[in-house]
Amino acid sequence: MAGGRKTTKGGKSARSAQAALVAGKGKPWGTIIAVVVLVVLAAGVFGYTYVQLNAKHEQEAALAQWTPSDTNKDPSDKITGVVKKDYPSGLHVQPTQRVAYDQAPPFGGPHDGFWADCMGIVYPKAVRSENMVHALEHGSVWIAYNPDEVSGSQLDVLKQKVNGKQFLMLSPYPGLDHPVSVQSWGHQLKVDDVNDPRIDEFVKSLLRNQYTYPEVGASCDALGPGQFDPANPPAFDPSKPGPDAVPMSGQGATNNGDQRQPSGAMTTPPVVTSTTKPNG
Repeated sequence: MAGGRKTTKGGKSARSAQAALVAGKGKPWGTIIAVVVLVVLAAGVFGYTYVQLNAKHEQEAALAQWTPSDTNKDPSDKITGVVKKDYPSGLHVQPTQRVAYDQAPPFGGPHDGFWADCMGIVYPKAVRSENMVHALEHGSVWIAYNPDEVSGSQLDVLKQKVNGKQFLMLSPYPGLDHPVSVQSWGHQLKVDDVNDPRIDEFVKSLLRNQYTYPEVGASCDALGPGQFDPANPPAFDPSKPGPDAVPMSGQGATNNGDQRQPSGAMTTPPVVTSTTKPNG
């Protein structure tokens, strides 16, 4: 009997010691907390990624309506504030001649025989309008801004829209009556905010839109020194054109095609009528 009691006491003692050891270890709170943190971070990353992808898809869907097609030839008709005019094309002036443009900035009409480089170039200084208009005839979009109203981070916004993107160009335009003006051939939109979504809508609608510019397939790269040098382009002339300036009708200009015309490019016969159609 005595021996049995000793055995029972010994077993209880062992169990008590084991229980004390387990109790002493406790729960692995550090590991639990680390796992919880990882789960929360993973959920946050997933949620952020989902939101970003969803926003991107929504943006792409929103811009899709501005894609030209056979059934939607000029999506800019749906953009409030766009002004449209019909201009004669292929009418060239000499480098020493000026055109009495009817709009500022101009977006059509007679122009220099050499076009401005429009391969995603950001011009730090204002460029001669006659060269910029010719680039529009080739399907480019020109974003102009008032240098007295747009600078710093606001200018950076516009640069990001243009820099390195083919058939786009950006330049200051002194005296502009709005902070920003966007031009394609026969189209113009003036806005007060560099973040106005209509800028992107305009570009999407009209950049190389085969239904809206005259010389489909024409080039937009620089011609080089002695023709049009993007590193030293002809300067903008802010003065009022004199009585010898070529009128918008093209009287005094020549209709002889581009100075350098790529294979397959077309020159549309001149049109002498002009109408203005503001939207919205």
